[in-house]
Amino acid sequence: MHSRTLLLAATLGWMACARNVPAPAAAPTTPRSVRLVVDTPPQETETLDKVREDVEVDTDEGERTPRVVTFGETPVLQRDGMRARLYGDAKGTLGISVDNFLLFEVTDAKGQVKRRAVVGFTESVHLGNEQVDNVGRRAFTFEPGEVDLTEFLPESEPFKVRTTVLDTWGVGRVSDVYLVLSAPEPRAVEDDLRGE
Repeated sequence: MHSRTLLLAATLGWMACARNVPAPAAAPTTPRSVRLVVDTPPQETETLDKVREDVEVDTDEGERTPRVVTFGETPVLQRDGMRARLYGDAKGTLGISVDNFLLFEVTDAKGQVKRRAVVGFTESVHLGNEQVDNVGRRAFTFEPGEVDLTEFLPESEPFKVRTTVLDTWGVGRVSDVYLVLSAPEPRAVEDDLRGE
């Protein structure tokens, strides 16, 4: 009987300690959106005056040094554990389109580039000796939220996103592109006792 009393006391003591542990801070649940670039109608590549000299594209068609269609930069943001995906509107209902590609440069709050990625219809893209990661499939159009930048952005550090729309031949254009930060979908929990 004495051992049962000790076991009961230990269990109650453990439960009392467990109740005093503060709950983890909840991740934000309200989606936030920021426009990366503004819809830019089609323009012939030769008419685009600005060239991104530090970028080189592996291509057999068009120019290896791409021309700038448009550019945008966000204010300082924080992901705070939220998912980060691309949409064509602030509500997260439309897809995006780009000809040829978007170059994303993630900087710290002071403007120092930390990571780069491209999205769109392009071969390999290089900045100096660095080959830039391609996020998503090689295409001109993407479904709403298809392009996920979550793993590309810092989880809790402040950052900015510079977005440059680049074109190598034919016509350059882009739709509105928004970065939408939203709560991660809940993970399905499997019942480990199933089948027992």
